[in-house]
Amino acid sequence: MKRSVLLLRAFLREQRDPVACYSLLARDAVDQVEAYDGSVKGRTVVDVGGGGGYFTEEFRRRGADAYLFEPDLRELGEKPPEGAVVADGYLLPLYDGVADVVFSSNVLEHVADPQTFLSELVRVTRPGGLIYVSFTNWLSPWGGHEWAPWHYLGAERARQRYRRRTGRPAKHTLGENLFAVHIGPTLRQVRARDDVRIVSARSRYWPFLAEGIVKVPGLREVATWNLLLILRRCAP
Repeated sequence: MKRSVLLLRAFLREQRDPVACYSLLARDAVDQVEAYDGSVKGRTVVDVGGGGGYFTEEFRRRGADAYLFEPDLRELGEKPPEGAVVADGYLLPLYDGVADVVFSSNVLEHVADPQTFLSELVRVTRPGGLIYVSFTNWLSPWGGHEWAPWHYLGAERARQRYRRRTGRPAKHTLGENLFAVHIGPTLRQVRARDDVRIVSARSRYWPFLAEGIVKVPGLREVATWNLLLILRRCAP
């Protein structure tokens, strides 16, 4: 419960103090990776869509050989991690099976073709390697991102309200850089693959019943808030 409260408080301060928010989120995410896969020290980690590099830097602090691949120069910020590569997640400039851990935090809802994106994450993961994928599902209270929860009344109406309230246009536009990704279809698509198996499908932030909520159709689309998939790359 303490963890969930701390994360919620950080999210509420994200606009005012993004460094504190994303540093805490990075520590929490790497804790989750290590809970499923052991220490990352000495391992090769590929961070896909990691923005300003908070996750990459946390992996490096724990001894991993971590590399950031980010398609948007604006998201990299003024001081991206050393060695950061501007690259599209649909076509990573990497050989097959080079990574022990492939990490993608809150990216899936920003790509038009989630299945192609997932396939690329799988491709660069070694057999037996771990894939960490989280995303904010559309019907989550946070599904509309900066214009949530008003997305429940319609995306365009929510964007207009955001502009009236803040005096600036919203960062996200549905169908352009934000997409309505749902938990049920995503789970069915992943389960149909023969190159990965699901180790865990859970709410990323819930303090209890994190896996139980995801098993309830309908309820999960709202109550999960953010889906975390821990996948294991199968041998060819």
